[in-house]
Amino acid sequence: MPTDLPPSSEPARPSETPAPGVFDNLRAQLLMVTLGLVTAGLVLVYFPAAASFRLQWMTDRAEAAHLAALAADVAPGGALGEEEVRALLMGADAVAVARVRDGMNELVLYSGPIGEGLVESDLRKASWWTHIRDTVETLTADDDRLLRIRAQPVGAPDELIDVIVREGPLHTALRDFSRRLLIYASLAAFIVGAVLYCALFFLFVRPMRRLAGAMTHFREDPADPGRMIRPGDGRNEIGQAEHELARMQADVRQALHQRERLAALGGAVAKINHDLRNVLASAQLVSDRLAMDTDDRVRGMGERLVRSVDRGVRLCEATLEFGRAEESAPVRQPIPARALLEEVAGDAILAEGDVDWVNDVGEEIVLDADPDQAHRLFLNLCRNAIQAMQAGSEPRRLTARAVPVPPIDPSTSAGEIRIEISDTGPGVPPKARERLFQPFGGSTRRGGSGLGLSIARELARAHGGDVKLVATGEDGTIFGVSLPSAPAHSHQG
Repeated sequence: MPTDLPPSSEPARPSETPAPGVFDNLRAQLLMVTLGLVTAGLVLVYFPAAASFRLQWMTDRAEAAHLAALAADVAPGGALGEEEVRALLMGADAVAVARVRDGMNELVLYSGPIGEGLVESDLRKASWWTHIRDTVETLTADDDRLLRIRAQPVGAPDELIDVIVREGPLHTALRDFSRRLLIYASLAAFIVGAVLYCALFFLFVRPMRRLAGAMTHFREDPADPGRMIRPGDGRNEIGQAEHELARMQADVRQALHQRERLAALGGAVAKINHDLRNVLASAQLVSDRLAMDTDDRVRGMGERLVRSVDRGVRLCEATLEFGRAEESAPVRQPIPARALLEEVAGDAILAEGDVDWVNDVGEEIVLDADPDQAHRLFLNLCRNAIQAMQAGSEPRRLTARAVPVPPIDPSTSAGEIRIEISDTGPGVPPKARERLFQPFGGSTRRGGSGLGLSIARELARAHGGDVKLVATGEDGTIFGVSLPSAPAHSHQG
């Protein structure tokens, strides 16, 4: 016995949604984004601020060295002792002070030999990037380095101060500044981040979680009206999404309800047709006897009854054979349109009541369609038109006319014919136009099923055509039926 099974024709069901991880929900992702932005903000704030602090520290040392040089200039006798030099250098927190004035380099204060580990910083030429780079280097360097600062004093822009200081105090001051800055900046960033997180959470995350929860809740039981979302008062995009979701859920519930009705109707029709076929068999025998009567009038009525019963029997057999709400494929043949419409109008008037019938379809027009399905198509339209005119005023007139449509391929004689069925009824209400061709949704008559137009469109589309509402108003309604016309060679002679 072969073990290979044919592939299933059923559509693949979507796989179950995997369980979300810790960072797969919007709250966690928003928290991570907020922390990342806060951290990036701290980095962007810290390094420029630390470089500015270092620049100010060096500027202060250069100004203090300039004041020490001025004090050395006014010393009594023009010379300073060892104690005075040590005091001035201590006040400037410097190791040596020199200046360039009038193009001459002058060593003003000096405490002894200067060892190795000397780094330089020229405040006149350094850029902000250089200051940031040197700040990082200062934070990571040892405390025993010496720093040579070159700057122009504020009070003497023509001079150049060249001062050598120990970098240890700068390193200590920079670390203290960094500690204070990080504490205050972290506190401010925490407050700003918390406000930002709460704002984004309440503005976006919570409404989106509500939307996702409403979708999941509705999917579990779409038939339960209590599971439909109740849109809020928001007018932004999320509020619009809630309203659209509510409309979509209403449409889904309506479609499910309609599907249930169609399923119930299909089962009932199958049972009724099973017994109706037996009833029609008896009626067929009677109609055959009437068709053979000697009275011309009775014989004509009998022949029409025979055709109607035959169509009913074939329809019942097709329903029982397929057992579903789909039409069988049309068996096409040339049909004279005028004769078809005459028979349809006679059946419709016989069933619904007398109206003025006007057939403006020419004898030369021949349709390429299934006779039974074409009869059902136009019968539904004509009966609907007569029923609509029952509530209107005189005149009650039903009209059929043909509008030729040029063929898609000019090299062939086959084309398409649009037959328009018009009435003088009160028109289709605007509310009914929205669901005119939907089963159980497009009826304009109290107690109507709304299946007539739906069946007519389904039959027309099975032939490659369509049924459309051409016009409607207080003067009446016009429906257009597009069907293929038979090639000329199929009905000549």
